[in-house]
Amino acid sequence: MGKRRVDKAIKVATKAHEGQLRKSGDPYIVHPLAVMKILQDWHMDEDTIIAGVLHDTVEDTSLTLEDIKNEFGEGVAHLVDGVTKLSKARSGMRDIDTYLPQTRDNLLRLLIATGADIRVLIIKLADRLHNLRTLSALPPDKQKKIAKETLEVFAPLADRLNMGRLRVEMSDVAFSYVDPKRYNELKDLLEERNRSAEKTLKKIQEEISELLTREKIKFELSGRIKSIYSLHKKLAKYDQNIDAIYDLTALRIIVDDITTCYLVLGLIHSLYTPMSGRIKDYIAMPKQNGYQSLHTTVITKDKKIIEFQIRTKEMHEYAEHGLAASFYYNEQKITENYRTGKIQHLPMNLLWITELQQAAAQLRAGKKVNLDKLKLNLFADKIFVYTPKGDIVDLPQGSLPLDFAYRLHSEIGGHVTGVKINGKMSNLNTKLKHGDVVEILTSKTQTAKSSWFDKIITPHARNKLRQQLGRASEVIPKMTPPKNKK
Repeated sequence: MGKRRVDKAIKVATKAHEGQLRKSGDPYIVHPLAVMKILQDWHMDEDTIIAGVLHDTVEDTSLTLEDIKNEFGEGVAHLVDGVTKLSKARSGMRDIDTYLPQTRDNLLRLLIATGADIRVLIIKLADRLHNLRTLSALPPDKQKKIAKETLEVFAPLADRLNMGRLRVEMSDVAFSYVDPKRYNELKDLLEERNRSAEKTLKKIQEEISELLTREKIKFELSGRIKSIYSLHKKLAKYDQNIDAIYDLTALRIIVDDITTCYLVLGLIHSLYTPMSGRIKDYIAMPKQNGYQSLHTTVITKDKKIIEFQIRTKEMHEYAEHGLAASFYYNEQKITENYRTGKIQHLPMNLLWITELQQAAAQLRAGKKVNLDKLKLNLFADKIFVYTPKGDIVDLPQGSLPLDFAYRLHSEIGGHVTGVKINGKMSNLNTKLKHGDVVEILTSKTQTAKSSWFDKIITPHARNKLRQQLGRASEVIPKMTPPKNKK
């Protein structure tokens, strides 16, 4: 059934784009087919793949949204419509001022335009990736414009979605057009360094393979070379001193489970000397975009420095494909719940998507949204705090106990009487810190208070509190609340 729908979409798109050519002179259909292939490589769901094939039809051909809905269903039409609107929002034309007058921020504008379905953005990222791969067909001024926008908007978005492989390719291709001289200098420098390190790397790979095989550990071992744009940014931090950068080349070890990750880390440290302060546990404390892995930089017996990254297959898939992999593993694909922003069981690091959907819904309803706070929430540094049972909850820096309580569940948030942080009673104005263990105290008799607005910073908590206060006023509209007794 699935292949028939995709084949049908290819036929419809081929007919719709008939006679159209790309700047390269190729038939236009080459582009949507390339976008489709990218989405398939990312394991996206069938509706998204079909929408990838049809993504330019409404904007560039006589095919209508109604035609797509009749042929492929509401799900595909919804996604194609989203991509079409996103293109308009991105174009920077005059209509953007009426569409989103509250912000001139490209990144936020893109996210809000995506609104109710983040898969729209994933299609747009696939579209941009293929356009970058064929950028040589455009005139130099267009090349620079697209490349600059990619570095400023699309590559950071790929990073926020933890789509590592995409971020690397986008950044490097775009950088080669934005600053070709610098790009070629760094490319040559990296190649020279890697040639000189080749023998050492081969020897280390042999030693590690022998050790893990002896310990009867199933593993995959591969090398990872730092991307050119990442090197460019890192050199700026280290005063252009390449010798201060230890992860030019890294060895990546992929194993079956988390326990084996830590076992392999111990074995590596038994073979080589770990460098002080260079062991990072992103499994226990994931990065803000959800990336998980163990990193360690060691000094070999020959006094060479090398970084190791150790992770499970699922972690590797998520590190490479990010949000797309999350759809694959979490089965959050084509449900109505997804489209309406009522996703259940999203991984904690992806809950910002729900907040984005809520903000988009408010904007569409003509309500005001504090975009500065939303931006803070989406892109601020994250902190990771724990429940007493050891569950990890990610929050924006500066979050307070009520933000944490509402993140756990709105019913918990609405009945808070106090909080213990790291086992000690604390007040609700206490800013949470990375690694805190937070225990929320509740009572069924406690109800939400309007004064709590001063004790929360996240839009999610604010929305839940507003709903609870609204329900309370509907139940007893004319009652005056009793005075608090001391």
